[in-house]
Amino acid sequence: MKIAVIADPHFHDITHRQGGWSGEGAAIRTLADTAASTRVFNESYHATRALLDDIVRKGISLVVVAGDLTDDGQASTMAAATALFADYSRRFGLRFVATPGNHDLYAIHGRHQSKRFLNADGSHTLVTSDAGVGQEGSVDRIVSAEMYCGGYGTAIPAMGSYGFFRGESDLHWECPFGADDALEARTFEIASADGLTKRRIIDASFLVEPVEGLWLLSIDANVFEPRNGDLDPALEKSYLDSTDAGWNSMLSNKPFVLKWMKDVAARAKASGKRLVAFSHYPIIDPLNGTSADEAKLLNDTSFLRRTPRPEVSQAAAATGIKVHFSGHLHINDTAVFRDGDNFLINIAVPSMVGFPPAYKIVDVGRERLDVETVTIVDVPGYDAAFPYYRIEAAREGLSAAVTEAQNHADFLSRHLAEMVRHRYLPKEWPQDLACLVPQLTLGDLDAFAGLSQPLTVEEAGAIVGRGRNGVGAMAALQFFEMVVDWYRLRKGREIALDFIDPARISAYRQTAQRYAAGSWPDGSLQGRLAAFMRMLMDWLESQPSVNFSVNLATGEVERNDHLGRTVRRQTGAA
Repeated sequence: MKIAVIADPHFHDITHRQGGWSGEGAAIRTLADTAASTRVFNESYHATRALLDDIVRKGISLVVVAGDLTDDGQASTMAAATALFADYSRRFGLRFVATPGNHDLYAIHGRHQSKRFLNADGSHTLVTSDAGVGQEGSVDRIVSAEMYCGGYGTAIPAMGSYGFFRGESDLHWECPFGADDALEARTFEIASADGLTKRRIIDASFLVEPVEGLWLLSIDANVFEPRNGDLDPALEKSYLDSTDAGWNSMLSNKPFVLKWMKDVAARAKASGKRLVAFSHYPIIDPLNGTSADEAKLLNDTSFLRRTPRPEVSQAAAATGIKVHFSGHLHINDTAVFRDGDNFLINIAVPSMVGFPPAYKIVDVGRERLDVETVTIVDVPGYDAAFPYYRIEAAREGLSAAVTEAQNHADFLSRHLAEMVRHRYLPKEWPQDLACLVPQLTLGDLDAFAGLSQPLTVEEAGAIVGRGRNGVGAMAALQFFEMVVDWYRLRKGREIALDFIDPARISAYRQTAQRYAAGSWPDGSLQGRLAAFMRMLMDWLESQPSVNFSVNLATGEVERNDHLGRTVRRQTGAA
């Protein structure tokens, strides 16, 4: 019984500009906005089709969508995405079962969206649903209701055929509130932190049995907690955004969901049903135990803010669901949490609009799950936006290096390098260390590891260039390139090895071993670099994340090489 699990398509229709004209290139988002984002926009149009085509070729008909079907829930985007999925259902018999992501809807009434679209001369027009927003640097502004992101009452009906309501062919359907699938029967009361503001919001969780013996548990882990004060419930600022809250807000605001999960798991075991659970957010630490080192090395990162607390993972493991699939972070990872006899495995599913572009195929057995990770390198039309990017880059003085990509996966790998340069280093790294990164080589790092005295960042500048022996041919490699590879491993785990020269990996291991053998104060440069190296080694040695099997009785994760690799090795990336 095989299913495909995909996450975060973030579908964006490049042929239709809301409130304006349609046609080829009508709605190309700017290169500047793409480079600054953790996901790419325009490429989702062709990447989503390539993803679905691959699933069809493999003869799989049941597809789980772990949230963020749409770019940002815009009304016209939701319509285009659901129309695309309906077309694949009609032509190829695909059945989709989904959970809502934080980009698909917002609270009760929704929220405004504003996006910049390229014009033929490289300038851009702002299209917004908010008449109060100015055009800023854009040459024009268009106000369109098509840009508005809906709340539960509009988004869930739009995605209704993805299991949110009972289907005629379903063998079983229920939600935490019972068998009634009407949205008005699926609400709960949520209060602000001070307890003075209360709202009724829909929870869209459900359990469905689409084929005999398989239970798919879709958990709505979005939590829109009202802010203190009796604010207008229709305003975005009246709620705490679920983006960073995720499962950390579930214990206090949706305890009924965890109680229901435990009941579902017990009934599945008693009746011999094979249970697959999924939500949009990771349910245990997605960094697989490296969060403490990341906190030492970096500032308050989005990964750390989105890491479930231990008590959350403990409560989730106690439900007995065993295995949970997640999206949201656009990473490829397998993490295991144990608490006495309880265990919980979180399988993080990558996105097609962030490195690495991949999805999971799950063979659901009674005693185990076999998981295969499929990386999609080639996407027909992956470069559709490249001519527009080049015109914008020439006009604005931007780098167009990403347009030299040879395929979709290469483009995303290059995009990640630009994110490191323009987003991660300036926004997540301490300023002193971020400024030092471009000055260092791998040889310098090796030299620092050979010094017993702790260094400050300022002192390190005086000895830059001394290290050229310890890592051989890789000594001259820029530390910036290593940082980019570090992020590739952070996001891709085993998949990243197909995009990094093996000689680099060998040199990184050698230098990391030198740091592991030393001892320096936490605040020293070597102490900070040692944390960086520990994380890199942990990701290299982490749980299998490409092809593996999960023993549902013991929680053991074992490599399953008989599935074979589905990507070609690339010996470098820009």
